Formats: sequence, structure tokens, C-alpha cells
Amino acid sequence: MKIHLIAVGHKMPVWIQQGFEEYAKRMPPELRIELHEIKPEHRSSARSAESIMQVEAQRIDAALPASTQLVVLDERGKDLTTQQLAQQLEHWQQQGRDLTFVIGGADGIAPALKQRATLLLRLSSLTLPHGMVRVLLAEQLYRAVSILKHHPYHRE
Repeated sequence: MKIHLIAVGHKMPVWIQQGFEEYAKRMPPELRIELHEIKPEHRSSARSAESIMQVEAQRIDAALPASTQLVVLDERGKDLTTQQLAQQLEHWQQQGRDLTFVIGGADGIAPALKQRATLLLRLSSLTLPHGMVRVLLAEQLYRAVSILKHHPYHRE
């Protein structure tokens, strides 16, 4: 199973790239994380957030792999513990389909895209910078894998 991360945003600071790459390289070969950056739509006072989200949703749609399970990161999504994420990851692996996580743009994700998601997932109740979410998600996926493999990285 391949894990795709589609993130609206580009030109992240070097430390974001390095942090994401550090955890992505730790993933086992059967669960590699592949990052796809989506160019954010230009924002102006003449354009509504809804129209911007719609254009970004079209770009996300174009980047979505065929037959993937879609997980959208959303502030109102389900709040999983790391243990629950590990269990969910194991379930997704057993289904044998690729998995795609989506991090939206500054205005969020279009409602139609959220409706298609297998899961709306909240990483934190805090408002996080989008670049930081990439690093946190990669770390949590690595931690979930370490739990499943009984690796000592995760401690309770």
C-alpha cells in the first residue's frame, strides 16, 4: 500500500521539508509516503473563499490516485489517539488499497471533497500551520507503524 499526501501549498521552508523527509524515509518500503504539492489558488479581496476552495479542489482531484481511500484533514474531523490511528492504518492495509491524505489550503477544503472522504481526521484542536501538519502527519504515521511492528519508538 502506498500512502499519498496531497498538500495545498508549495515553497515550504527547508526545515519543513527536512522534517517531513526524515519521517517519510523511516517508513517501511510497503508503506512509503509520497508527497504531492498543489499550487494554492491566488487570493484576492474580489474572490470568495468558496471559489478559491473549488479551484483547489479541482487541482486536488486531478492529483488523486485512482481507487484510493481518501482521508481529509479537517479541524472538525474525528480525533484519534495514536493507538487508534495505528489500528485504522492496519485496517486500511488489510483492504489493500492505496491511501491518500489531503491537507487543504488556507481557506480549507471544499465541502464536496470532504463528503467523498472515507474519514475526516483532526490532528489537533490547535490551529496549525499547514507546513507543520505535513511533519506531524508523517511523524504520526511513522509512530503508528512502529506500534504495529512493536518497535520501541512509541512508549506508553
